[in-house]
Amino acid sequence: MVFSWLNVAVFLCLAAGVAFAAGPLGASWLLAPRTRGGAFAEPYECGMIPRGQAWTRFGINYALYALIFLSFDVDVLYLFPVAARYPQSPGWEPFVAVLAFVAVLGLAMAYFQKKGVFSWPRRIR
Repeated sequence: MVFSWLNVAVFLCLAAGVAFAAGPLGASWLLAPRTRGGAFAEPYECGMIPRGQAWTRFGINYALYALIFLSFDVDVLYLFPVAARYPQSPGWEPFVAVLAFVAVLGLAMAYFQKKGVFSWPRRIR
């Protein structure tokens, strides 16, 4: 292998990258105050004093609603470029494609409704 100035430059850039990554980590480890206990051990919740245990169980419905929202939100993002390009497109093909896309979304909504995803269960005490 021929060792040239390009290899030296590559190794210097790699060393500089590692130094720039490790430098702030090392500085924070050296300069950070080492305080334990008291209010420092408690979780910070927007300035509010936390009450109760930190690990509360949430219903799976929150996660399901979040996933459904994200899936339909991303699907709607696909409609924006089509709507911007639609006036310049000739023929019925873009209209049929958008109609098929919206039909699939509608079928998904009907499926979720049939499975009872959108009905919020009452809490049993």
